[in-house]
Amino acid sequence: MRRKWIWIAPLAILAMFAFVIIGGEIVMHLWNWLLPPLFGWRLITFWQALGLLLLCRILFGGWGGSRGGKGHMRHHLKERMAERMGERMRERWEKMTPEEREKFRQGLRGCWDPVPPQDSKTSA
Repeated sequence: MRRKWIWIAPLAILAMFAFVIIGGEIVMHLWNWLLPPLFGWRLITFWQALGLLLLCRILFGGWGGSRGGKGHMRHHLKERMAERMGERMRERWEKMTPEEREKFRQGLRGCWDPVPPQDSKTSA
């Protein structure tokens, strides 16, 4: 098992180094291809492209999925908020009288029915 790690660690470092170089080159070429002709901005160097890539990483987040990162936390918060809202709604529903519940149902039907109910006063 140890012999396997002897080869994996240098390969991982080499892969990260290659990723940084390729990423910087891609950003530099895209910038220099698009922005000077479109907006008249200056060309950038490889090091400026790496800085731009790092700045985007800091400002906008990761390059990968949301395996336990910020996206996971947002999803968890949404679930918790929905649970709390459901609990509050259940508590309110249990405290309502049967007449209040029916009035609430009628209000919801009025919101979602495609055809509004006919009033006897307006139809005559």
